[in-house]
Amino acid sequence: MRRIGLCALRVTMGWLLVMWGVDKIVDVEHGLRVTEAFYGGVFGGSAMIHHVLGGSQALLGALVVLGLWRRLTHPLMFLTLAGTAAGVWRSIVDPWGWFLEGANVLFYPSAIILAAAATLWGTIGEDALALDAARERRARQDADRWSAAGEDAPAPDGSGPEAPSA
Repeated sequence: MRRIGLCALRVTMGWLLVMWGVDKIVDVEHGLRVTEAFYGGVFGGSAMIHHVLGGSQALLGALVVLGLWRRLTHPLMFLTLAGTAAGVWRSIVDPWGWFLEGANVLFYPSAIILAAAATLWGTIGEDALALDAARERRARQDADRWSAAGEDAPAPDGSGPEAPSA
């Protein structure tokens, strides 16, 4: 169940980034309104900036979905989502707006999303269904084959001894 759960969490978190990124590209006006309302217009009013941010976010999300370069993509995902959570911090601290003006209970899930990103980052080595994990397993199998044959494995550039026959 852990393997399936981590895979589902990774895929849904990555897909969330893809959706948010695509939204920045196809509905720039929405992105500009969100930036102004929650981030003080820090990214400016440029459609080009939103296209670049949206494309980067969608690419990051796709890499997360696939489970590629997780040692890089998971921290980047966490930082991206931490920025999102910072923009709605009032809604995380006081979801009902009892003490802080501008809070909205509908933005409280940003805390849950950030916790999910932290969980994925902290369990990189346990996500056995990611493509990185498959590549690592394959590399270990190849190294074991070379070791069993009593030969040194070839260098990453392909130079070195021929592969042993299976």
